[in-house]
Amino acid sequence: MTVKKITLPLTNEDIQSLHAGDSVLLTGTLLTGRDAAHKRLFELLQKGAELPVELRGEVIYYVGPAPAKPGYAVGPAGPTSSYRMDKFTPALLDLGLKGMIGKGARSQEVIDAIVRNKAVYFAAIGGAAALIAKSIQKEELLCYEDLGTEAVRRYTVEDFPCIVAIDCEGNNVYKR
Repeated sequence: MTVKKITLPLTNEDIQSLHAGDSVLLTGTLLTGRDAAHKRLFELLQKGAELPVELRGEVIYYVGPAPAKPGYAVGPAGPTSSYRMDKFTPALLDLGLKGMIGKGARSQEVIDAIVRNKAVYFAAIGGAAALIAKSIQKEELLCYEDLGTEAVRRYTVEDFPCIVAIDCEGNNVYKR
């Protein structure tokens, strides 16, 4: 089996080359955020307010890492169940978010938004939090520091392992 190496940020060509079931190693920068951060971003959108972070062209990883051990940027950093972000995700995709990393199936509304916006949903392997943490080289707090591990951060990653769970055409490994 071949593994595709992708450099972030994702290009439209990258997204179109990815197919459900592909194994991928991501290198570059991505955002982090979980349900509490998504809720705040969504509420700002509903008010017509400016977001504290630019989402256009970004990939967001649904994670709340454990504290870092010496020599590591973060502690174990496994994916969070993605369905918890589903009510917020279509609006963020419509703003230009290009990819998400999490675990588990997504709602039909999210799948429709992925197709409409030519985006991609990656699955990270649950239970591999320590392995995933090794691919995270650096972290930077961007906003919502009061949320602790759920704050929005920018990770610099190298060979972050994941699988294309839903591609830009709506093909879905969870429905195969």
